[in-house]
Amino acid sequence: MTDITLRQNILDELEFEPSIDAAHIGVAVEDGIVTLTGHVSSYWEKTTAENVVKRVKGVKGIAEEIEVRLIGQKGTADDEIAKRVDQPA
Repeated sequence: MTDITLRQNILDELEFEPSIDAAHIGVAVEDGIVTLTGHVSSYWEKTTAENVVKRVKGVKGIAEEIEVRLIGQKGTADDEIAKRVDQPA
């Protein structure tokens, strides 16, 4: 199975799982190793996303980098800080 096919299978499984909102979860695959990025609103969603990926045939390993952003949480996300740093003053 190619990495492209595996990535699509993972995306399909994440979208199919009714207990998580996969809209903000990114998936990258290299040699069967899956990297999950993005953010979810609870730790439970984070672990569920990882468990969904584990059950997809062809996954050799998972690097999980999903951030939990609680609803109403104050503060600035890492990606927003990075954007601000990259912008000229």
